[in-house]
Amino acid sequence: MRDELLDLAVIGAGPCGLAVGAAARDAGMRCVLFDRGPLTATIVREYPPYVSFFSTADKLEIGGLPFPIERGKPTREEALVYYRRAAEFFDLDVRQFEEVLAVEGAEGDFRLLSRCAAGEERSIRTRAVVVATGSFDAPNPLGVSGEDLPKVKHRYDEPHPYWRQDVVTVGGGNSAVESALELWRAGARVTFVHFARELDRGVKPWVLPDIRNRFEKGQIPVRWGTRIERITPATVVLRDVETGTADEIANDWVFAMTGWHAEPRLLRDLGVPVDADSGVPEHDPDTLETPVAGVYIAGVLTAGNDANRIFIENGRHHGRRIVEARQETGIRLAGS
Repeated sequence: MRDELLDLAVIGAGPCGLAVGAAARDAGMRCVLFDRGPLTATIVREYPPYVSFFSTADKLEIGGLPFPIERGKPTREEALVYYRRAAEFFDLDVRQFEEVLAVEGAEGDFRLLSRCAAGEERSIRTRAVVVATGSFDAPNPLGVSGEDLPKVKHRYDEPHPYWRQDVVTVGGGNSAVESALELWRAGARVTFVHFARELDRGVKPWVLPDIRNRFEKGQIPVRWGTRIERITPATVVLRDVETGTADEIANDWVFAMTGWHAEPRLLRDLGVPVDADSGVPEHDPDTLETPVAGVYIAGVLTAGNDANRIFIENGRHHGRRIVEARQETGIRLAGS
């Protein structure tokens, strides 16, 4: 297939990229998915081992393939199993650990240049391209001295290594809340730091009573309206955003749960405008096509910096819309 002209090449093999592939297969299109990491890399890397999804299983399904679970919300492990099964069910050609370095050409004959994990560089031709790389290219920095210390983490993994350690979690969303609770339960001494005066609106409602109880009982000290000013090997300096008062507390680890952002370099290289403020690549909201003919975006990337606007449950529908748009394009070109 490497020398064939594909109908569609998808860059990104997360749930929304898989949904594009499933829709393409249903339509009889020749399609290949590329990912610089493993299948559903964001779930693998960004979701702690014991986390459950906010959405119910039916809202995570792609291509109409049922996602059966025994009870409640699906866990990370159940989701990984489901998306592997989906890739197999739809017989998707997924090139894992193969990074797309560049895209050249124009609609009808693009050429993707890629490099696999072993270092071999390859190329493949395709009529159209879908970029579905998500929003986890780079962490949103704290922008403070000491942020480059090894003890500062932008990804939360599991709580056990931090038993009896002084830990600061930064942020007011689900990642900050859930990591703080797990770390506290594992015996870490957790301080919760957030620049606002309350938690973010998107925090899971079933988690709110738990974290609020920990705050009220003083089990997790909370510093509202506070930012980290400086990080040292053994401490962090905290500053109240209103009064300017600063104090220094003992610290072994900092979990900066401040979110991530996309770096749509491939789109920019193709000439797709990206809004400087919102981070949203210019695109048709109905077809998901960018101003560059034959180049589409899917999933969280369509929301730019606002990752709370597009989730798997609504981004999974992008695949069908893109495939329908490609079918209409084919009919139009055939009739021209």
